[in-house]
Amino acid sequence: MMSELKKTPLYDYYQESGVKVIDFSGWALPVQFSSIKEEHTAVREAMGMFEVSHMGEILVEGNEAEAFVNYALSNNAEKLTDVKAQYTMLCNEQGGVIDDLVIYKLEEQKYLLVVNAGNTDKDYEWLKSISGYDATVTNVSKEYGQIAIQGPDARAAVQKHVDEDISEMKMFQFRKDVDINGCNVILSQSGYTGEDGFEIYCAAEDTEKLWKLFIDEGAAPCGLGSRDTLRLEAGLPLHGQDLTEEITPIEANMGFAVKVDKGDFIGRDVLKEQKENGAPRKLAGFELLGKGIARTDYEVTDSEGNKVGYVTSGTQSPLTKRSIGLALVDRDFHEIDKTFNIKVRNKDVEAKFVKTPFHKN
Repeated sequence: MMSELKKTPLYDYYQESGVKVIDFSGWALPVQFSSIKEEHTAVREAMGMFEVSHMGEILVEGNEAEAFVNYALSNNAEKLTDVKAQYTMLCNEQGGVIDDLVIYKLEEQKYLLVVNAGNTDKDYEWLKSISGYDATVTNVSKEYGQIAIQGPDARAAVQKHVDEDISEMKMFQFRKDVDINGCNVILSQSGYTGEDGFEIYCAAEDTEKLWKLFIDEGAAPCGLGSRDTLRLEAGLPLHGQDLTEEITPIEANMGFAVKVDKGDFIGRDVLKEQKENGAPRKLAGFELLGKGIARTDYEVTDSEGNKVGYVTSGTQSPLTKRSIGLALVDRDFHEIDKTFNIKVRNKDVEAKFVKTPFHKN
């Protein structure tokens, strides 16, 4: 029932606009406003905007907050500054990914962790269970709204409403206490599309004001459908499919977010072993050569019919019409341009391994 779903700050706006919402990780969110192809094209060629207020925000603060997050997370939190954020992972003892997230250092010994919506409660409880540090963990998700403005025109549109020069901001750089149209925001040069763009964290009550501001600037409102096709074209993993508690960052080609030399952290032993000697499996990009779309959990087989892996994500690119995806396969089986089969609706359809990302801007 829709009434039981969590609602973002733009829920009433969606209702008034007649936009259909669906259940996404327990949240009522729109799949599309116009069409997935139109929204996808807008982000690749001009500018699109997503509401991502469903993402979770967890605050870690205290005298030993830095040591705490450095033990809890895979990347090196000591490298963070008050203008440089970081992509990182929350891993279990087996090296599997509990969640992937972005961490912001708001000030000394105060960190904001932005986590996946469906994992917020789980992440919060996991972090709360880590003892031995003078640090407080607080779920502050209800305080924040978030919109992502993405595409080649995004930077100029945001710059119009920001006093400071943002022309040189690079990926995962951010500014806090930025004023946009009277709203105090965190402005982060980041996104989930493979395009230039910004994620704006605001007070929940300011979300609609900022949304309408950038609609007036020409941003195409976008839903979950194009968010997924865009991220997959960019080769970006989705937690719950391409990253899970049974898949390690090394297997998923995310080793850059794992710093085994920083000292002890949860999952370090397994991840250090995989970094040094290779992981048993590899997340690999593929393109279907035959007809169809490869969906999550479809079987990947070799020429003799032996199972060598499974599809984690698949779609048809709205622009190129190529049927693309990611599959977790035996490491020794993977080789660029090698052909294999995917069982699509119980039929073997030929595919080949290709390099990712599928799209580069």
